[in-house]
Amino acid sequence: MSKHIGILAHSADGAACCFLEMVRESARVLGPHEHPEITLSILPMGPTLDSYERGDLATVVEHLRGTAQRLHEAGCDFFVCPDNTAHIALDSATHPLPLPGLHIAEIVAGRALNDGRKKVALLGTKWTMEGPSYPAAFARVGVGLLSPDPEERVTIDSVIFEELCQGVLSDASREGFVEIIERMKGAGCDAVALSCTEIPLLISPEVSPLPTLDSTRLLAREAIAVAVGRRPIPTWRGGAIA
Repeated sequence: MSKHIGILAHSADGAACCFLEMVRESARVLGPHEHPEITLSILPMGPTLDSYERGDLATVVEHLRGTAQRLHEAGCDFFVCPDNTAHIALDSATHPLPLPGLHIAEIVAGRALNDGRKKVALLGTKWTMEGPSYPAAFARVGVGLLSPDPEERVTIDSVIFEELCQGVLSDASREGFVEIIERMKGAGCDAVALSCTEIPLLISPEVSPLPTLDSTRLLAREAIAVAVGRRPIPTWRGGAIA
């Protein structure tokens, strides 16, 4: 019997993409119209943004913990959080979450290692690009990681919040992202981590100058592997990973 997946959503568009990829991956694995039970719960992200700005991660953790509790009460066996920035808060948790979850940065770093990557370009929100979660995950597997230049980070962050999270897809923004990826290719990167779950709405493998590590789809596929018994149930319940 398949395990019950909980989607601990934080940003809506990324969570929706993750949910749909779970259904598509399930069809590939189990057959058409078949998938594990999936419960998605989301509180609005807006009230947490000031907390991120202040570095008040404890408040963000409690916001996310409320959703995790709802998933636990719904009978979910484990959760995924299709929001890379939220993992900075989840990594700082001092008390265990009510159910175990997959860690998105660990999954992306593991795929980079398995693909033989040496140095990966990191695209995401300013908090993801400047925060500790991805550097720690990549350091654990021995793969290099490079964030864009400061002005590029401002551009990427602005597109994420002002466009992608509002359902806006702009050719001009796509071209801007492609230029950034091209420059980072010239700086020695051999892949790009799309580490905001909305970025794959804008950047596909077909337009990227570098092979993509799509955090949204990698997370969804790993969740299905766990749910159908091809991977073990995770043990991480928030907090730093040793």
